[in-house]
Amino acid sequence: MISLFLLGFLSLVALVFAVLVINFVGIWVRAFISGAWVSLFNLVAMRLRGIPPSLIVNNRVTAVRSGLDLSTAQLESHYLARGNVEQVVRALIAADRAGISLDFNRACAIDLATIGTGKSVFEAVRTSVNPRVIDCPNPASGQNTIAGVAKDGIAVKARARVTVRTNLERFVGGATEETIIARVGEGIVTTIGSALNYKEVLEYPDRISKTVLQKGLDSGTAFEILSIDIAEVTIGDNIGAKLQAEQAEADKRVAQAKAEVRRAAAVALEQEMRAKLVEAEAEIPLAMADAFRKGHLGVMDYYRLRNVQADTAMRSSIAGEPPGTSQESLPSS
Repeated sequence: MISLFLLGFLSLVALVFAVLVINFVGIWVRAFISGAWVSLFNLVAMRLRGIPPSLIVNNRVTAVRSGLDLSTAQLESHYLARGNVEQVVRALIAADRAGISLDFNRACAIDLATIGTGKSVFEAVRTSVNPRVIDCPNPASGQNTIAGVAKDGIAVKARARVTVRTNLERFVGGATEETIIARVGEGIVTTIGSALNYKEVLEYPDRISKTVLQKGLDSGTAFEILSIDIAEVTIGDNIGAKLQAEQAEADKRVAQAKAEVRRAAAVALEQEMRAKLVEAEAEIPLAMADAFRKGHLGVMDYYRLRNVQADTAMRSSIAGEPPGTSQESLPSS
C-alpha cells in the first residue's frame, strides 16, 4: 500500500514537472541565458495570476540586454493595471539611448494616460527626440490662415508652422496641441494688431514669431516650443474702409429718418394753418352780414369791394398767377 502511494505521488510529481518543463522551460532557459533570470515558481505564479509569462519575460530580457534594470514585479504590476508593457519598455530604451531622463513610474503614468487617445508613451518619447511640426491654423479646421487687422485698418493673413517637442515632465496633465495652436493664433492676431500699418508686417514678418516666442505660450502644456516660422503672409480686405463706409451709410439713414420726421411735422403744420385759414375765411361773410345789419357797411361799399376783387383777379390773370392766389374771399352777389 505504501509503495503504491509513493508510486502515485512520484507519478504526480513527474507529471507536474513534465508540465512545467513543457510550458516554462523554454522561457526559463531564454531568461537565464540572457542574464534576466526568473524562477520557475515565479513563472507558474504569473500563469495563475492571468499574466502571460512570455510577454513579461521577453520584455524584461529586452530591457536587461539594453542596460535597464527592470524587475518582473514592475512589469507585472503595469500589466495588471491594463498598461502596454511593450510600449513602456521601448519608450524607456529610446529615452535612455537619447539621454532623456525618464523613470519607470513616469513612463507607466504616461502610458496609462494615453489609453484610448490613439497615442503611446513611445510616441511621446520619439516626439521628444525628433520634434514635430504643427500647422497653425490646423488645416482640418477648414481655415488656411489667421487674419489680423493692423492699425491702418487693413487685414493681414498669416500662416505659421510651430516646431514642438514633447515635455515628458508635463505630459501627464499638460494641455494638448490644440492649446498650442490657439495660443499661437492669439499671438499672431495681437502682433498684427499692434503694427502701425500692414507694410510693417510684410517687411518684418519675423516680428510675429519673436513676439509669440517671448510670450511663453508652451507654459502648462505637454510640449516645448522650439521655433515658430511664418510660412505665409498675405494682404486681406481694407476692414477700416469697410467699417467707415458702413458707418457713413448708417449715419445717412439716420439723417434721412430725421429729415422725414421734420418734413412730416412741416406738412402737418401747413395743413393746420390751412385749416385755420379756411375757418377764418368762413367768418368773413358772417362779419359782412352783421355789418350790413348794423349799418356799418353800405351797398356802395360792397360794390367797391367787389370791383377791387374783380380788378385784382384780372391783374392776376394777366400776370399768369393761378386763380385764387391773390383774390380775396368775399361773398358773391
